[in-house]
Amino acid sequence: MNNRIANDKIANDKTANDKIAVGLSGGVDSSVAVAVLQQQGYDVVGVTLWLMKGKGQCCSEGMVDAAQLCEQLGIEHHVVDTRDLFQENIVDYLVAGYQAGVTPLPCSQCNRAVKFGPMLRYAQESLKANKIATGHYAQVEYSAERDRFALKRAVDRNKDQSYFLYDLSQEVLANCVFPLGTQTKPETRRVAAELDLHTADKPESQDLCLVEAHGSMSTFLDQYIRPHQGQIVDTHGKVLGHHQGIHHYTIGQRKGLGIAAAEPLYVVELDPIMNRVVVGDRGSAVQPDCTVQRVNWVSIAAPDVPLRAQVQVRYRTPAVPVSVIPLASEDGLGQRVKLVFDEPQFGVTPGQAAVWYDGETVLGGGIIERSTSAS
Repeated sequence: MNNRIANDKIANDKTANDKIAVGLSGGVDSSVAVAVLQQQGYDVVGVTLWLMKGKGQCCSEGMVDAAQLCEQLGIEHHVVDTRDLFQENIVDYLVAGYQAGVTPLPCSQCNRAVKFGPMLRYAQESLKANKIATGHYAQVEYSAERDRFALKRAVDRNKDQSYFLYDLSQEVLANCVFPLGTQTKPETRRVAAELDLHTADKPESQDLCLVEAHGSMSTFLDQYIRPHQGQIVDTHGKVLGHHQGIHHYTIGQRKGLGIAAAEPLYVVELDPIMNRVVVGDRGSAVQPDCTVQRVNWVSIAAPDVPLRAQVQVRYRTPAVPVSVIPLASEDGLGQRVKLVFDEPQFGVTPGQAAVWYDGETVLGGGIIERSTSAS
């Protein structure tokens, strides 16, 4: 085995109970994660969560591939039925969000409510395993100074998934292992080939399992939200065209608007009450600040004074300098913060996650609620 991928910290942290449950999706990342841990001497058990009702690649082919991997490695494989949990926390959550004119981010919600917490409970209660592991690209370190577990970016910044993991609790982080956090994706592929894992050449999956299962987010949403024609207007209220549902649009969207204009237009607001899509020039889609709700402070305790950080307002956008200002809680939405960007940002989208960092360390994150300067 390639020793470069060995996570020495994991090996050094082994306790008398070396049983670990590894979440298996059937992809190459989780396959290598389970193989690495097995070679490090852990008593490994594979766990696959059955997420979606109906047929979907991640819940049909994925389960088969995971079962084949466990047979190849000679380990137990458990399938846990979490379909009702997924329906309530992800499907219903997405549909309600899109109907309300926001663009929800299902992945962080799924990691917190469906995957990590429930998998840890299942591992500890049913399998008598003291830890869980996944194939996510991220790192966890214990800070003695803060007496807290810190979530950090992966070595491979192109594959780093810490953005999607900001909502994990300290209990989960204390009992979670990310074997791939210190390696790159090409190394993962190489190790899979060296170990002759049958998933070594399996193509990358979609970021969103719902998209993979239904072809597109629009196709998925059309099963739950009926067409509702409304107006597409400019920022002055002039009617430019019509739409069949605001759930087909997101803030910052340029393509697929179905209207002709002399200059590029972008979605700047979704109005569920008036059932309108508001469009404007690029400058209209730029915001100097936003508020964030349901904040989870990950690697530090919740501060009571402003702090400086770097924030990502979307997964694939670069982190930019920001001031994070704590706000009073209200309306049962958990702690809020106000983010004031050093430079106004394009396409700050309600429903998406804002995650702020101190260098490589995730400080906290939450759900973008609204732009404080929006009408």
